[in-house]
Amino acid sequence: MAARAYWQGQIRLALVSIPVEIHSATKSGASISFKQIHEPTGQPIHYEKVVPGVGPVDVGEIVKGYEVAKGEYVLLEQDEIDAVKLESKKTLELTQFVDQSEIDVLYYEKPYFVVPADDLAEEAFIVLREALRRSKKVGLGQLALRGREYVVSLKPCGRGMVLETLRYADEVNKAQNYFREIPDSKPDPELLDLATTLIDRKTAAFDPKEFHDRYVDALKDLVERKRKAHGEKIIEDKDTGGGRSGGNVVDLMAALKKSMEKGGAAAANDDKPVPEKKSTARKPAAKKPAAEPKSDPAPAKKPAARKRA
Repeated sequence: MAARAYWQGQIRLALVSIPVEIHSATKSGASISFKQIHEPTGQPIHYEKVVPGVGPVDVGEIVKGYEVAKGEYVLLEQDEIDAVKLESKKTLELTQFVDQSEIDVLYYEKPYFVVPADDLAEEAFIVLREALRRSKKVGLGQLALRGREYVVSLKPCGRGMVLETLRYADEVNKAQNYFREIPDSKPDPELLDLATTLIDRKTAAFDPKEFHDRYVDALKDLVERKRKAHGEKIIEDKDTGGGRSGGNVVDLMAALKKSMEKGGAAAANDDKPVPEKKSTARKPAAKKPAAEPKSDPAPAKKPAARKRA
């Protein structure tokens, strides 16, 4: 059974209206949450609503307030706030189309799947989807959801489409505030070639299943070991070598070349790292025959020449 739609309405393009449903495209991943516990009793900690000089208060006595000056608040009732909320419109009107590359990735917030609401909507839905795909454009509009208005984008995704809520301009920090101290210089061509080749060797199709939250896995393992240890303290010192140190300044050329060597060996034999070390160890031995004069017949004539003298 299909999940309940997050939003139902229609997409409008000029005089064409397409009934659609929107479903959340993401879900919460695995996580570990902790509660604060009173150690002597083992009981969880609870919080009370308190007022300085008054103490605990009833929930019914609490209202929302906006601070207009230090210590000065404008108090608002919940029904006053609700009256300002925008009604969820049942129509998303596409008012503009842009190239997808024109929207900075920083503006994308949350994705939703868009599907036709019924069989009658499928033809118009497919026409819009393929028109966006052929033109390589993204549709833009504004949509009110749960009391707030969002800027949204619409683009093809397989047989369906994806709607993404976008952040407003004042929600995104300006990149130049952080990047201005980075020098505007060109890299060494040989270094750039090495780095590009290394990237090419490590390029592969994206598979999200290849990645998982190792921190969550480690926490779950810790909880299980702690349970089996009946509360005994468990701390393991792990030096991953990934931290910063005073020797972090390295010969970039040597580091890239070394990475290339490791990458090449791994590409040739991913599951046999030991032969890679052996092959590098044989390189000095391969040079010995060329440097040995005893095996060369030419130097053997020199002692005979000295005897005649």
